[in-house]
Amino acid sequence: MNYNQVTPEIIDQIKAAAQFVYTGADINPDYAKDEMPIYGTRMPDVAVQATSTEEVAAVMKICYDNNIPVTPRGAGTGLAGGAVPLCGGVLIDTMKMNKILGYDMENFVVNIQAGVILNDLAEDCLSKGMMYPPDPGEKFACVGGNVATNAGGMRAVKYGATRDYVRAMTVVLPTGEITHLGATVSKTSSGYSLLNLMIGSEGTLGIITELTLKIIPAPKAAASMIIPFEDLKSALKLVPMIKTNFNPQACEFMEREIVLASERFIGKATFPKTVDGVEVGAYLLVTIDGNSMDEVYEVVEKAAEMVLEGGAVDVLIADTPDKMRDAWAARSSFLEAILEETKLLDECDVVVPVDKIADYLEFVNKTGEECELIIKSFGHAGDGNLHIYQCSNDLEEEEFKKRVDKFFEIIYKEATDCGGLVSGEHGIGSGKVKYLLESVGETNMKIMEGIKRVFDPKMILNPGKVCYFL
Repeated sequence: MNYNQVTPEIIDQIKAAAQFVYTGADINPDYAKDEMPIYGTRMPDVAVQATSTEEVAAVMKICYDNNIPVTPRGAGTGLAGGAVPLCGGVLIDTMKMNKILGYDMENFVVNIQAGVILNDLAEDCLSKGMMYPPDPGEKFACVGGNVATNAGGMRAVKYGATRDYVRAMTVVLPTGEITHLGATVSKTSSGYSLLNLMIGSEGTLGIITELTLKIIPAPKAAASMIIPFEDLKSALKLVPMIKTNFNPQACEFMEREIVLASERFIGKATFPKTVDGVEVGAYLLVTIDGNSMDEVYEVVEKAAEMVLEGGAVDVLIADTPDKMRDAWAARSSFLEAILEETKLLDECDVVVPVDKIADYLEFVNKTGEECELIIKSFGHAGDGNLHIYQCSNDLEEEEFKKRVDKFFEIIYKEATDCGGLVSGEHGIGSGKVKYLLESVGETNMKIMEGIKRVFDPKMILNPGKVCYFL
């Protein structure tokens, strides 16, 4: 695309429209990348820390009138290059828009600005006896970014993904117009669902500034089970049984090596490495919730009995807040642990049918060996969303990218062939556009690009992401 350069005159217009505007050396260098810098880095020409919907709209209109590319950004915790300003231009940061605007307890919703941090929203809801169920691994991401990628998280197996909790939103369109999508109501048959189209669009159709989110009464009790197995296949074959019979809040799988790395990172060991002389090769981490501890214990006891009969070598119960925090500490630190020990890193968050996880991961590990890459895997066993990391401390970046590209082409095709999709929650960004095309085909990509052009005729909003190449 042919975009115009940001001139001093345009910068003056932006400064008149917004309070916090930065240029040159004053721009935060973090704005050049997200959490996966292998997908590229580039500084914007101008960075705006927006404080209101009206500021976002005013800046967006200036950029639309002058054909300047715009990149929306929250906390920058994405893993697919979605917040990288590939064409320079203007970056709009929504993190100062971080107010929880109020609760409607009669309709079980909360109204927030898009820059509210997930952890802050979760804690505020709990203080009122409520729960916002979406629980992505990065607790310090912005909720607006979660909605933009339809983040899932560990509780999706029971409660669903972010999409299931978005009732309404305020959006600034690429033209600078402000529109409101959805409503507080829980049902609608009122035309095309523009709300659901915006969810997961990764900032390519509009900039989300405010949200109305469904909340639910918080469970009164919960307990977690650390379940060690001799190997990963033995662990994964029990997941459909656990999901069908016990309705877990979360059901995670992890391989031994990634647990060891995480425990080194946090400096605390919680997971058993050998049980009665058997070396543990993999784990399930399962949380059960309910209305009372008696109810939870009853389910946990039945689940423990069934998994031991099914091949688990032990079951450890974490039934207090401190024990549960310890049980989940290693799981919550997986990405940071990998980053700490790895020079070159890429990842995918492919999603496959639950009953195909074991065979698919076996295929992935074999392909990793053939491509001469170190593979580290974990993920949401209950919903088939797998986090597969490719690591190297020895290769040069060009050779690493070449091997990863070959690896991705093979494993994404296998995922598609077994009924899966390219991304379960991290999104496509710029890093996965090629693989999305290969997965969904040219017809569907043309439909998506057509939708993009209706919303954004000048193609200035988050260019090069999701459905078209620069």
